[in-house]
Amino acid sequence: MPIATPEVYAEMLDRAKAGGFAYPAINVTSSQTLNAALRGFAEAESDGIVQVSTGGAEFLSGATVKDMVVGATALAEYARVVAARYPVTVALHTDHCPKDKLDGYMRPLIDISLERVSKGLDPLFQSHMWDGSAVPLEENLQIAEELLEKCARARIIMEMEIGVVGGEEDGVVGEINEKLYTTPGDALATAEAVGLGDRGRYMLAATFGNVHGVYKPGHVKLRPSVLKDIQEAVGSKYGKDKPFDLVFHGGSGSALEEIHEAISYGVVKMNVDTDTQYAFTRPIADHMFRNYDGVLKVDGDVGNKKAYDPRAYGKAAEAGMAARVREACEHLKSSGTKIS
Repeated sequence: MPIATPEVYAEMLDRAKAGGFAYPAINVTSSQTLNAALRGFAEAESDGIVQVSTGGAEFLSGATVKDMVVGATALAEYARVVAARYPVTVALHTDHCPKDKLDGYMRPLIDISLERVSKGLDPLFQSHMWDGSAVPLEENLQIAEELLEKCARARIIMEMEIGVVGGEEDGVVGEINEKLYTTPGDALATAEAVGLGDRGRYMLAATFGNVHGVYKPGHVKLRPSVLKDIQEAVGSKYGKDKPFDLVFHGGSGSALEEIHEAISYGVVKMNVDTDTQYAFTRPIADHMFRNYDGVLKVDGDVGNKKAYDPRAYGKAAEAGMAARVREACEHLKSSGTKIS
């Protein structure tokens, strides 16, 4: 099935929330990691989300070009061709876009979608993330209001973040402190500023101790009950049950019971990056160690072409990452829930 239409994407999120599961959102940086994500979803019989960060998009454009919009557009167009051959539905998403990259990433991509929609086409991406975690909440919400209006016209679902995800991703570093925990007050201010879907649909990345990367057990304290608190605070005021479609960031290394608790409070999307990067890289390292005399021209020899052909280790890398995507679907309870 091709990439999800705006209507199908909305249906996917509704089904996840009603059915008590969440979609893995897999970060990709190449056509091969995209194929691995699609393969993993198909093997799990799960629909899913494929996403690209600012750094991933820049990398996709070429190491000397370094144009985020070019890289993201190329990925989206390639995905439309290859995803049509898989028996699952996939949505395309752009990950964390901080304030200083809005004009070079998210805004131009929305403009492309606005032009596409004006011609009767679907948007280029189904959702974009505005990451205002590094600016004061008032400014975060002002920018979110402007972007949401534009996304709604482009038939795009916006994702926004309140609170801070610790650790590092694409050079953006979040400190590990009390700002890792979103407050009910933050959530109430968000609902007042951007509504609850009446001004455009959005997903909310509320933080509850999330940290990018992998840390030793006990280093970071996740408190999923924070999500329950904000849903109840806003739901009570507006008369809605679980008013927010929540997103779980920085989930690598999380305990399964914490993941399931978060889903029970309305998480419909969970970002997966560090774990799939490792799953992709490990088979490559294994291949290189086992075939070092074939991939290197040792003592002036010519090596073994079959060993250093990128397809040899690339196939193993794809299989390794696909298996981890399949595992993510199982953990998030999306296995076997595909629409098609």
